[in-house]
Amino acid sequence: MPKDPKTQYYHDTFPKQFQDAPGLQKEMDPKPDCGEESYKGSGKLDGRKALVTGGDSGIGRAAAIAYAREGADVAINYLPEEQPDAEEVKQLIEEAGRKAVLIPGDLKDEDFNYKLVEEAHEQLGGLDILALVAGKQQAVEDIADLPTEQIKETYETNVYPLYWLSKAAIPHMPAGSSIITTTSVEGFNPSPMLLDYAATKSAIIGFTKGLAAQIADKGIRVNSVAPGPIWTPLQISGGQPQENIPEFGGGTPETPIGRAGQPAELSSVYVFLASEDSSYVSAQVYSITGGIPTA
Repeated sequence: MPKDPKTQYYHDTFPKQFQDAPGLQKEMDPKPDCGEESYKGSGKLDGRKALVTGGDSGIGRAAAIAYAREGADVAINYLPEEQPDAEEVKQLIEEAGRKAVLIPGDLKDEDFNYKLVEEAHEQLGGLDILALVAGKQQAVEDIADLPTEQIKETYETNVYPLYWLSKAAIPHMPAGSSIITTTSVEGFNPSPMLLDYAATKSAIIGFTKGLAAQIADKGIRVNSVAPGPIWTPLQISGGQPQENIPEFGGGTPETPIGRAGQPAELSSVYVFLASEDSSYVSAQVYSITGGIPTA
Protein backbone atom coordinates (compact mmCIF):
# COMPACT_ATOMS: atom_id res chain seq x y z
CA MET A 1 0.00 0.00 0.00
CA PRO A 2 1.26 3.53 -0.72
CA LYS A 3 2.08 5.77 2.24
CA ASP A 4 0.48 9.15 2.82
CA PRO A 5 3.30 11.72 2.35
CA LYS A 6 1.70 13.97 4.97
CA THR A 7 2.42 11.40 7.67
CA GLN A 8 5.18 9.24 6.17
CA TYR A 9 7.89 11.00 8.22
CA TYR A 10 7.84 12.99 11.46
CA HIS A 11 4.84 15.33 11.35
CA ASP A 12 4.36 16.52 14.92
CA THR A 13 5.53 19.84 16.32
CA PHE A 14 9.23 20.16 17.15
CA PRO A 15 10.48 20.98 20.64
CA LYS A 16 12.11 24.39 20.87
CA GLN A 17 15.88 23.94 20.89
CA PHE A 18 19.01 25.88 20.11
CA GLN A 19 22.65 25.03 19.53
CA ASP A 20 25.52 27.29 18.63
CA ALA A 21 26.36 26.97 14.95
CA PRO A 22 27.15 24.65 13.27
CA GLY A 23 25.26 22.36 15.66
CA LEU A 24 25.40 18.59 16.16
CA GLN A 25 22.75 16.31 14.70
CA LYS A 26 23.21 13.74 17.47
CA GLU A 27 21.94 16.30 20.02
CA MET A 28 18.77 17.25 18.12
CA ASP A 29 15.26 16.29 19.22
CA PRO A 30 14.03 14.52 17.19
CA LYS A 31 17.17 13.42 15.41
CA PRO A 32 16.91 13.92 11.64
CA ASP A 33 16.24 10.80 9.59
CA CYS A 34 19.12 10.48 7.13
CA GLY A 35 18.23 6.97 6.01
CA GLU A 36 20.36 5.26 8.63
CA GLU A 37 17.71 2.57 9.07
CA SER A 38 15.75 2.84 5.83
CA TYR A 39 18.01 3.35 2.82
CA LYS A 40 18.60 0.16 0.84
CA GLY A 41 21.12 0.14 -1.99
CA SER A 42 20.99 -1.72 -5.29
CA GLY A 43 24.50 -1.34 -6.69
CA LYS A 44 23.88 1.84 -8.69
CA LEU A 45 27.31 3.26 -7.75
CA ASP A 46 29.49 0.16 -7.53
CA GLY A 47 33.17 1.13 -7.55
CA ARG A 48 32.54 4.86 -7.60
CA LYS A 49 34.49 7.43 -5.55
CA ALA A 50 32.58 10.29 -3.92
CA LEU A 51 33.48 13.44 -2.01
CA VAL A 52 30.60 14.98 -0.03
CA THR A 53 30.89 18.34 1.71
CA GLY A 54 28.75 18.72 4.81
CA GLY A 55 28.69 14.93 4.97
CA ASP A 56 28.52 14.68 8.75
CA SER A 57 24.85 15.62 9.17
CA GLY A 58 21.62 16.51 7.44
CA ILE A 59 21.37 16.28 3.67
CA GLY A 60 25.08 15.63 3.17
CA ARG A 61 24.95 12.76 5.64
CA ALA A 62 21.96 11.27 3.82
CA ALA A 63 23.83 11.47 0.50
CA ALA A 64 26.97 9.90 1.99
CA ILE A 65 25.04 6.99 3.50
CA ALA A 66 23.17 6.38 0.26
CA TYR A 67 26.35 6.55 -1.84
CA ALA A 68 28.03 3.96 0.37
CA ARG A 69 25.04 1.61 0.30
CA GLU A 70 24.99 1.93 -3.49
CA GLY A 71 28.60 0.74 -3.60
CA ALA A 72 30.74 3.89 -3.54
CA ASP A 73 33.71 4.72 -1.35
CA VAL A 74 33.05 8.06 0.31
CA ALA A 75 35.11 10.95 1.69
CA ILE A 76 33.25 13.52 3.76
CA ASN A 77 34.21 17.05 4.76
CA TYR A 78 32.89 18.87 7.81
CA LEU A 79 34.00 21.40 10.42
CA PRO A 80 36.26 20.06 13.18
CA GLU A 81 33.62 20.71 15.84
CA GLU A 82 31.29 18.33 13.97
CA GLN A 83 33.61 15.35 14.54
CA PRO A 84 31.11 13.39 16.71
CA ASP A 85 28.56 13.36 13.88
CA ALA A 86 31.27 12.52 11.33
CA GLU A 87 32.36 9.48 13.34
CA GLU A 88 28.80 8.12 13.16
CA VAL A 89 28.81 8.51 9.38
CA LYS A 90 32.19 6.79 9.12
CA GLN A 91 30.79 3.80 10.99
CA LEU A 92 27.73 3.65 8.73
CA ILE A 93 29.85 3.79 5.56
CA GLU A 94 32.12 1.04 6.82
CA GLU A 95 29.14 -1.10 7.86
CA ALA A 96 28.08 -0.90 4.21
CA GLY A 97 31.43 -2.44 3.30
CA ARG A 98 32.88 0.72 1.77
CA LYS A 99 35.89 2.90 2.53
CA ALA A 100 35.26 6.02 4.60
CA VAL A 101 37.61 9.00 4.61
CA LEU A 102 37.11 11.83 7.11
CA ILE A 103 38.62 15.21 6.16
CA PRO A 104 37.71 18.01 8.59
CA GLY A 105 38.37 21.61 7.64
CA ASP A 106 36.83 25.00 6.91
CA LEU A 107 35.68 25.56 3.32
CA LYS A 108 36.07 29.34 3.73
CA ASP A 109 39.83 28.72 3.42
CA GLU A 110 40.65 28.60 -0.29
CA ASP A 111 43.84 26.58 0.15
CA PHE A 112 42.02 23.98 2.21
CA ASN A 113 39.59 23.35 -0.66
CA TYR A 114 42.43 22.36 -2.97
CA LYS A 115 43.98 20.15 -0.29
CA LEU A 116 40.61 18.55 0.39
CA VAL A 117 40.22 17.41 -3.21
CA GLU A 118 43.80 16.12 -3.43
CA GLU A 119 43.49 14.17 -0.18
CA ALA A 120 40.11 12.70 -1.16
CA HIS A 121 41.44 11.70 -4.57
CA GLU A 122 44.56 10.11 -3.09
CA GLN A 123 42.82 8.22 -0.28
CA LEU A 124 39.90 7.04 -2.39
CA GLY A 125 42.07 6.12 -5.36
CA GLY A 126 40.03 8.30 -7.68
CA LEU A 127 37.18 10.81 -7.74
CA ASP A 128 34.07 10.75 -9.93
CA ILE A 129 31.29 12.16 -7.72
CA LEU A 130 31.50 15.63 -6.16
CA ALA A 131 28.45 16.40 -4.01
CA LEU A 132 28.57 19.97 -2.71
CA VAL A 133 26.13 20.17 0.19
CA ALA A 134 27.76 22.21 2.99
CA GLY A 135 26.10 25.55 3.73
CA LYS A 136 25.68 28.42 6.17
CA GLN A 137 22.26 29.84 7.08
CA GLN A 138 21.55 32.45 9.73
CA ALA A 139 18.19 34.24 9.96
CA VAL A 140 18.17 38.03 10.41
CA GLU A 141 14.77 39.66 10.24
CA ASP A 142 15.85 43.26 9.45
CA ILE A 143 18.48 44.19 6.86
CA ALA A 144 19.61 46.94 9.22
CA ASP A 145 20.77 44.20 11.59
CA LEU A 146 22.52 42.05 8.94
CA PRO A 147 26.26 42.23 9.64
CA THR A 148 28.65 42.57 6.73
CA GLU A 149 30.75 39.79 8.25
CA GLN A 150 27.77 37.40 8.08
CA ILE A 151 27.11 38.28 4.43
CA LYS A 152 30.78 37.64 3.67
CA GLU A 153 30.91 34.31 5.53
CA THR A 154 27.68 33.09 3.94
CA TYR A 155 29.11 33.67 0.46
CA GLU A 156 32.49 32.23 1.47
CA THR A 157 30.76 29.06 2.68
CA ASN A 158 27.97 28.61 0.15
CA VAL A 159 29.40 29.94 -3.12
CA TYR A 160 33.18 30.31 -3.26
CA PRO A 161 33.96 26.64 -2.48
CA LEU A 162 31.93 25.56 -5.51
CA TYR A 163 34.49 27.31 -7.70
CA TRP A 164 37.54 26.16 -5.75
CA LEU A 165 36.45 22.53 -5.38
CA SER A 166 35.35 22.23 -8.99
CA LYS A 167 38.62 23.76 -10.24
CA ALA A 168 40.56 21.19 -8.21
CA ALA A 169 38.31 18.20 -8.92
CA ILE A 170 37.60 18.44 -12.66
CA PRO A 171 41.16 17.50 -13.75
CA HIS A 172 40.79 14.26 -11.74
CA MET A 173 37.28 13.38 -12.95
CA PRO A 174 36.87 11.01 -15.91
CA ALA A 175 34.03 11.14 -18.42
CA GLY A 176 30.88 9.86 -16.74
CA SER A 177 31.57 11.79 -13.54
CA SER A 178 28.98 13.97 -11.83
CA ILE A 179 29.04 17.23 -9.90
CA ILE A 180 25.98 17.92 -7.76
CA THR A 181 25.42 21.29 -6.10
CA THR A 182 22.81 22.12 -3.49
CA THR A 183 20.66 25.19 -3.97
CA SER A 184 17.34 25.73 -2.12
CA VAL A 185 13.73 26.75 -2.46
CA GLU A 186 15.16 30.03 -1.16
CA GLY A 187 16.87 30.51 -4.52
CA PHE A 188 13.40 30.77 -6.08
CA ASN A 189 11.21 32.10 -3.25
CA PRO A 190 13.45 34.09 -0.87
CA SER A 191 12.40 34.49 2.74
CA PRO A 192 12.64 38.08 4.01
CA MET A 193 14.76 36.91 6.95
CA LEU A 194 17.31 35.04 4.76
CA LEU A 195 18.52 37.78 2.41
CA ASP A 196 22.15 36.65 2.33
CA TYR A 197 21.43 32.91 2.26
CA ALA A 198 18.76 33.20 -0.46
CA ALA A 199 21.07 35.27 -2.66
CA THR A 200 23.80 32.63 -2.43
CA LYS A 201 21.31 29.95 -3.40
CA SER A 202 20.32 31.92 -6.50
CA ALA A 203 24.01 32.21 -7.34
CA ILE A 204 24.39 28.44 -7.09
CA ILE A 205 21.71 27.93 -9.74
CA GLY A 206 23.60 30.17 -12.15
CA PHE A 207 26.91 28.49 -11.35
CA THR A 208 25.41 25.03 -11.93
CA LYS A 209 23.95 25.84 -15.33
CA GLY A 210 27.06 27.67 -16.50
CA LEU A 211 29.51 24.99 -15.39
CA ALA A 212 27.32 22.28 -16.93
CA ALA A 213 27.59 23.97 -20.31
CA GLN A 214 31.32 24.60 -19.93
CA ILE A 215 32.35 21.02 -19.15
CA ALA A 216 29.77 18.99 -21.07
CA ASP A 217 32.41 18.18 -23.68
CA LYS A 218 34.43 16.46 -20.94
CA GLY A 219 31.56 14.05 -20.31
CA ILE A 220 30.97 15.48 -16.83
CA ARG A 221 27.41 16.37 -15.85
CA VAL A 222 26.50 19.15 -13.40
CA ASN A 223 23.10 19.37 -11.70
CA SER A 224 21.60 20.80 -8.53
CA VAL A 225 19.14 19.81 -5.80
CA ALA A 226 16.79 22.42 -4.32
CA PRO A 227 15.54 21.35 -0.89
CA GLY A 228 12.63 22.99 0.86
CA PRO A 229 12.34 23.14 4.68
CA ILE A 230 14.36 20.10 5.77
CA TRP A 231 14.96 19.18 9.42
CA THR A 232 18.75 19.57 9.88
CA PRO A 233 21.17 21.24 12.31
CA LEU A 234 21.05 24.40 10.17
CA GLN A 235 17.57 25.12 11.46
CA ILE A 236 18.23 24.88 15.20
CA SER A 237 21.57 26.73 15.14
CA GLY A 238 20.28 30.09 13.90
CA GLY A 239 18.80 29.18 10.52
CA GLN A 240 15.31 29.80 11.89
CA PRO A 241 14.06 32.10 14.66
CA GLN A 242 13.36 30.06 17.76
CA GLU A 243 9.65 30.88 17.63
CA ASN A 244 9.44 29.15 14.22
CA ILE A 245 10.94 25.83 15.33
CA PRO A 246 7.79 24.10 16.69
CA GLU A 247 5.84 24.58 13.42
CA PHE A 248 8.85 24.31 11.09
CA GLY A 249 7.69 23.00 7.72
CA GLY A 250 4.07 22.95 8.79
CA GLY A 251 3.55 26.57 9.72
CA THR A 252 6.52 28.86 9.02
CA PRO A 253 7.59 28.19 6.32
CA GLU A 254 4.46 26.28 5.36
CA THR A 255 4.49 23.45 2.82
CA PRO A 256 1.42 22.06 1.03
CA ILE A 257 2.37 18.62 2.37
CA GLY A 258 2.14 20.14 5.83
CA ARG A 259 5.39 19.04 7.48
CA ALA A 260 9.15 19.45 7.35
CA GLY A 261 11.09 17.14 5.09
CA GLN A 262 13.69 14.70 6.34
CA PRO A 263 17.17 14.37 4.77
CA ALA A 264 16.40 10.76 3.80
CA GLU A 265 13.79 12.08 1.37
CA LEU A 266 16.57 13.60 -0.77
CA SER A 267 18.88 10.57 -0.86
CA SER A 268 17.51 8.98 -4.01
CA VAL A 269 17.85 12.22 -6.01
CA TYR A 270 21.54 12.59 -5.07
CA VAL A 271 22.01 8.96 -6.11
CA PHE A 272 20.11 9.43 -9.38
CA LEU A 273 22.18 12.48 -10.34
CA ALA A 274 25.42 10.64 -9.53
CA SER A 275 24.49 7.47 -11.40
CA GLU A 276 24.27 6.43 -15.04
CA ASP A 277 20.48 6.59 -14.73
CA SER A 278 20.84 10.34 -15.30
CA SER A 279 23.22 10.07 -18.27
CA TYR A 280 21.13 12.54 -20.32
CA VAL A 281 20.58 14.99 -17.46
CA SER A 282 22.72 18.09 -16.99
CA ALA A 283 22.20 21.75 -16.04
CA GLN A 284 18.99 20.83 -14.19
CA VAL A 285 17.61 21.72 -10.76
CA TYR A 286 15.57 19.07 -8.93
CA SER A 287 13.19 20.57 -6.35
CA ILE A 288 12.29 18.61 -3.21
CA THR A 289 10.21 21.19 -1.38
CA GLY A 290 7.11 19.57 0.08
CA GLY A 291 5.04 21.10 -2.70
CA ILE A 292 6.35 24.69 -2.61
CA PRO A 293 6.53 25.77 -6.27
CA THR A 294 9.92 26.70 -7.73
CA ALA A 295 8.75 27.65 -11.22
